Amino acid sequence: MDRLAGKVAAVTGGASGIGLACVKAMLAEGATVFLVDRAEDQLAKVCADLGPKAVPLVIDLINPASVKTMVPAILAKAGKLDIFHANAGSYAGGDALDDDPDRWDRMLNLNVNACFRSIHAVLPHMVERQTGDIIVTSSVAGVVAVVAEPAYTASKHAVQAFVHTIRRQVAKHGIRVGGVLPGPVETPLLNDWTPERLVQEKARGAIMPPEEVAEAVIFMLTRNRNVVVRDLVILPAAFDI
Repeated sequence: MDRLAGKVAAVTGGASGIGLACVKAMLAEGATVFLVDRAEDQLAKVCADLGPKAVPLVIDLINPASVKTMVPAILAKAGKLDIFHANAGSYAGGDALDDDPDRWDRMLNLNVNACFRSIHAVLPHMVERQTGDIIVTSSVAGVVAVVAEPAYTASKHAVQAFVHTIRRQVAKHGIRVGGVLPGPVETPLLNDWTPERLVQEKARGAIMPPEEVAEAVIFMLTRNRNVVVRDLVILPAAFDI
């Protein structure tokens, strides 16, 4: 299908996990997709496999100076940006008493600050064109207080607040903003789980593949322009919080 034919998209954290699955889904729908990631070698390998409509863009999202180069680089190569998927993120779970606040800082910087900054970077172009789609990879932890991951839950609650408010600010410019809120997804982020928890959750079918999230994102992007999917929660059927 070619429901995104002629569209230009950018996906942060596009070299692996949910980001890569979404890149592949957008390519399959006819879009040109910029894979935004700091992993230069991985980007080059992935894009070589995906073909000429997959474009690597090395950006360090926690470096403000690097983020400033993102949109100019996209426009120099493609001339426009229709879809921005703020997907990059990290995970820190566990008991707050035993955790390291420095680890929280690193996660919060990517999940919150870098997410907000990268969205801010694309807004002027989308406002000028009076159209655009912004999708944010949030989490079910953004709407439910998951006791096993207090700092991560807090970061995704912040993301949800941003999605809900910025959407209302930019709707008048023809820009849609929505969050996809998955439960546990089989990606490298789950490496932070204890081996026992990972084995247990896999065994009972409480983890889903990233392709399921990608299909949800395509659903959001292909709605009629007069419809916005503000929050789409997608969970493994056996997941119980």
